[in-house]
Amino acid sequence: MPRLAPDALPKYGKHKQSGQARVVLNGQHFLLGPYGSAASRREYDRRINEWLAHGRQLPPASAGTELTVSALLVRFWTHAESYYRDPDGTPSRELLNFKAAMGPLRRLYGGTRAADFGPLALKAVRQSMVRDLGWCRNVANRQTNRVRQIFKWAAGNELLRRGVYHELQTVEGLRRGRSDARETEPVKPVAWAHVEAIRDHVSRQVWAMVELQWLTGMRSGEVTRMRTGEIATSGKLWIYRPSRHKTQHHGHAREVYVGERCKEIVRPFLKPDLAAFIFSPADAEAERRQRQNQQRRTPMNCGSRPGRNVQLRPKRQPGDRYTVTTYLRAIFAGCDEAFPPPPELARQRVPARGRKENSTRWETSAEWKARLGAERWAELRQWRRDHRWHPHQLRHAAGSRLRKEFGVEAAQVILGHKTLSVTELYAEKNVEAARRIMAQVG
Repeated sequence: MPRLAPDALPKYGKHKQSGQARVVLNGQHFLLGPYGSAASRREYDRRINEWLAHGRQLPPASAGTELTVSALLVRFWTHAESYYRDPDGTPSRELLNFKAAMGPLRRLYGGTRAADFGPLALKAVRQSMVRDLGWCRNVANRQTNRVRQIFKWAAGNELLRRGVYHELQTVEGLRRGRSDARETEPVKPVAWAHVEAIRDHVSRQVWAMVELQWLTGMRSGEVTRMRTGEIATSGKLWIYRPSRHKTQHHGHAREVYVGERCKEIVRPFLKPDLAAFIFSPADAEAERRQRQNQQRRTPMNCGSRPGRNVQLRPKRQPGDRYTVTTYLRAIFAGCDEAFPPPPELARQRVPARGRKENSTRWETSAEWKARLGAERWAELRQWRRDHRWHPHQLRHAAGSRLRKEFGVEAAQVILGHKTLSVTELYAEKNVEAARRIMAQVG
């Protein structure tokens, strides 16, 4: 039997042997009554609507089998792929979060009856998140809530009795200092000296995004998705209205105000194509190759010429825009170059096999790790952690600066928060002002 298209519906057909109407759902035939009658049409509509409500799957009673956790996850994933999408149709990041939460659940209890999954099983899944995957307490709590949400969806679609979800709600979240889950330090603002240190070690596009985040407090996803057509340049103050942002599914509007300093940063990257992304890795790679050609010492009639030493089908090509991950990696690479480790921990050059005498090459990562050993390799990794910063710290730095100079309500509007409580998490309190006041008063 041919497979249905993703948006197609099973047809209302006729069963030749009995003369009744029928419909085929997931390989099973259902008789609906006399062919062409109003009653058979109503029965067809009922079957189709129930099938769609259960994520294009048969309800457990119709399937005639006990629902396992793995089968439940398959049905939920079918629902999630269509539900967790941005307005432009692309999958949202929440889909990846659910995929990560489903991993330990399927591994430990995939063959278990979903109706038998209780509070102790949920605690075991959470313990696996902490012990086996190394997730911190906050992440483990959020992913445990997503597991609960899967069972809530199943109860709402009559795949499980409601008591299963209500029992899972009795499991409290991990508390600080009362579990073996590791704690993470709160995100702190980054100092401008550490930011400016990577200026000569990143591309022109990455540095422009860094400056914009420092000045406006934009989220990483907002600055990497900037398009020329999304910036209103008619007024004295430009307004950037991203087509996609974090709170869009709540119906919130997002506006980023672009002042004179930001205009000077953005203007060189504006493109005639209004739908094109402003900051593009492809543009950065083209500029890098052009600089290499300008710095070339070998005459053009000797050696390889531009365009000749290029793979016809490379495995990876620069994309049309930066993602949050590639933006983060570019900043980390800049930090590693701006803050090199001590010589005894740094990568070294080793003899290379070749036609030239005394030729050397950089040691591979495996050779580097083997030379340092486990203890010193851990020391190198700690050095990198201590000398790296990430884009989210730019947003915290902007929030703290805006709160100090203009107040928390202004910072709330600029950062795009709906409540002051969220802004409090991003903006550091002005402790110095409190100290000066108490030095005079107390």
